[in-house]
This record gives sequence, structure tokens and C-alpha cells, in this order.
Amino acid sequence: MGESELSGRLRAEGLAAGAWSNAPGDVYAVHRHAYDKVIVCSRGSITFGLPGRGEMLLLGAGDRLDLPAGTDHDAAVGPSGVTCLEAHLPAGRLGREVVRPAGSW
Repeated sequence: MGESELSGRLRAEGLAAGAWSNAPGDVYAVHRHAYDKVIVCSRGSITFGLPGRGEMLLLGAGDRLDLPAGTDHDAAVGPSGVTCLEAHLPAGRLGREVVRPAGSW
């Protein structure tokens, strides 16, 4: 599934997503956001860590992560780099962290 199809699926849910990319091995330190966000991996891979819960959430092409506001998380980009689509929502719209595998959303 290509980026335009993934973007269209998000638009069909009323979500306006922007794209971002990172190089292989890039790392984001633990942080949190004041808004809910939906992240869809369109190319490559990225692993999100939830340090407070000891969980690792791997996203590959087509996978989606719903991440509620205030969730501490970090991230590490996979060996092929990553491109993701990301949409922001007002805090409180999403319940808890959910990974939706490609084809299931």
C-alpha cells in the first residue's frame, strides 16, 4: 500500500496527515505531546518505546500507531530509514496506545 493510499485512508477518517522521514538509526529521546496523534508508517520501519510500561511497538509499512496525549515514548528508526504520515488530534480523542497492523485499519 503506497503513501497516497494510506493518506487517503486517513483523510476518509477526517484526519489531515503530514509526512516526515528519518535516516537509518536516528533516535528520539523520551518525550510526550500535549495532543493525541496517529502515526502511519509508509516506508521502512520505526520502533516506539513506552518506557513507563516496558513495551516496544514496531511499525513497518502500512502499520498504524494511535498515541494518546501525555504518553511518554521514544523512538528508534530501523536500518532502512522511515517515512511516516502523522495526524494530530485534540487531547482525549484516543483511549490508549494501539498498534493496528497493515490491512487491519
